[in-house]
Amino acid sequence: MADDYDVLVIGAGPAGYHAAIRSSQLGLKTVIVEKWLDPEGKPAYGGTCLNVGCIPSKALLEASHKYMDARDHYGEIGIKISKVSADIPLMMRRKEKIVSDLTSGVAGLLKSNKVRMLEGIAKIGASRSVSVTTHDGKTIDFNPQNIIIATGSVPIEIKPCPLTPEFIVDSTGALEFESVPKKMGIIGAGVIGLELGSVWSRLGSEVTLLEALEDFLPVCDSQVAKEAARQFGNQGMNIRLGARVTGAEIKKGKVEVSFSDSEGDKKEVFDKLVVAVGRRPYTQDLISPDSGVLLDERGFIAVDEFCMTDAPGIYAVGDVVRGPMLAHKGMEEGAMVAERIGGQLPEVNYELVPSVVYTHPEIAWVG
Repeated sequence: MADDYDVLVIGAGPAGYHAAIRSSQLGLKTVIVEKWLDPEGKPAYGGTCLNVGCIPSKALLEASHKYMDARDHYGEIGIKISKVSADIPLMMRRKEKIVSDLTSGVAGLLKSNKVRMLEGIAKIGASRSVSVTTHDGKTIDFNPQNIIIATGSVPIEIKPCPLTPEFIVDSTGALEFESVPKKMGIIGAGVIGLELGSVWSRLGSEVTLLEALEDFLPVCDSQVAKEAARQFGNQGMNIRLGARVTGAEIKKGKVEVSFSDSEGDKKEVFDKLVVAVGRRPYTQDLISPDSGVLLDERGFIAVDEFCMTDAPGIYAVGDVVRGPMLAHKGMEEGAMVAERIGGQLPEVNYELVPSVVYTHPEIAWVG
């Protein structure tokens, strides 16, 4: 049996590393377990947000917006540039360096706050036990006083469009294209689809978003959504509402997508197809049946308003529980749980969680 710990955190994304750091700051002996490895096989802290989500997408959004400004608008203010071109490989290398710097920074924060870091896969058993299989094949058993689950989420896949290495990809794949697709299809016109569509549209791709819902951005104010749709249309993005995708085939190096809308069955051919229909909580091989941790009907870990599960001493925070899948929401939950374990009584006000779509113009709302 390994040394006893006051807190064991599973997952080192924003929710997890905030929980671990705050726990250690409060004098609690803390260990964090992370399974993520970078493309070179090295440990990478920061979860989806830092590695393949918020950070790399914002790096590309910034770069593509600067490119679009230089190409289309600098002349309007008297800055003359004879020819503007986008170096996609260099853009990707910059993005990867930003990711590397920030993930290293998270590891540094954990270390400086005296959090023990383990790279491997954790499984929760009976009586609040945890077995960790490290990436080098060792097994370490823990029996901590408290467990904080922060395993995050993964992209949702859909049966009509199975992913392929090159032509049909999820949001992670759409951040790694080595050149600009001439025509790109995106299934889903939510936050992820709009941000990815903005990046590649600015860089020269002809982008079509296929959204099954009849309403555009129903999560925000209808007047804001209406104006946003107009702006995106002016930018060249083709948003088709009520378009239900029924299949996709790869033919002669292209993706032929079948969908139906109010006018009937249709087909469209793209160079790349991105599946961006949302994310689901990640609990694969995490919880044994005798752990006492329960899932709700949608696969989220069931928790109360203080992120406590049905099992005593086990908490869950971030994307793996109810509520918006937002890094800052997970951070607040992680800090709240750490402080409650430490004897304080904080709460998270879910009525004041901000949301942002990092398009241009940006769209934001609170609550």
